[in-house]
Amino acid sequence: MVVYLDVIILLNFLVDFFLLMGTNRLCGYPAKCGRSALAAAVGGVYGGACLLPGFRFLGSALWRVISLCLISILAFGFCKNAVRRGAIFTLLNMALGGVALGLGTNGFWTIVISAIGVALICVLGFPGKIGEASYVSVELSYGNNSLRLIALQDTGNSLTDPLTGRSVLVVGADVAQRLTGLTREQLCKPAEAILSAGVPGLRLIPYRTIGQTGGMLLGMRFQNVRIGKWKGSSLVAFAPESLSEEGAYQALTGGVA
Repeated sequence: MVVYLDVIILLNFLVDFFLLMGTNRLCGYPAKCGRSALAAAVGGVYGGACLLPGFRFLGSALWRVISLCLISILAFGFCKNAVRRGAIFTLLNMALGGVALGLGTNGFWTIVISAIGVALICVLGFPGKIGEASYVSVELSYGNNSLRLIALQDTGNSLTDPLTGRSVLVVGADVAQRLTGLTREQLCKPAEAILSAGVPGLRLIPYRTIGQTGGMLLGMRFQNVRIGKWKGSSLVAFAPESLSEEGAYQALTGGVA
């Protein structure tokens, strides 16, 4: 039987790409097509390398685990939640193998269509949620800096602009520093920061939490904001700490700004 290396690489790329996209949706994260494609490309090359003379040792269990770890890091990042997504990606691969076995064939299009089917089940059956949590992608631009974030859609987040009544996007201290250069110490003393930070457009945003009397957050209006499919100008508040200890998200939104 003749095996074409380019076909094997393409097959592995397509399968990994669709399963990575399905994994993100199953876990409630935005698609991130670029990172999924990069990770899938590595998976495709690995699958092809396993068939080359002198490199067939790569098909051992150890190297399969190493390849799955590398694919997970490229697709999901290097953080705690990436471990869970990597495990789910592995389970989806096993589920795909079961589907192909049940169909009684391992032809090229059978496997690709099966992978698409598994991804569609994740997309249609699990609409971007982990339990009660729902996430949305966010893009922020300030000067020459531009960041892509994951925001938790928090229905309990009622923080609004006191002047317009519109929803306020809240970002963590690390995001504020990367965008504006504001430090955690400055965010903890918002009134003093307005006078000394040298960042134009800063303002105070009053807030209140359960069990506390409330206080002020430092914030400013960003002209180029994207929250999910919505684009426009939005007031952004800077929290003086990280919003998620596990790094699952870097912002909070109660809805469209």
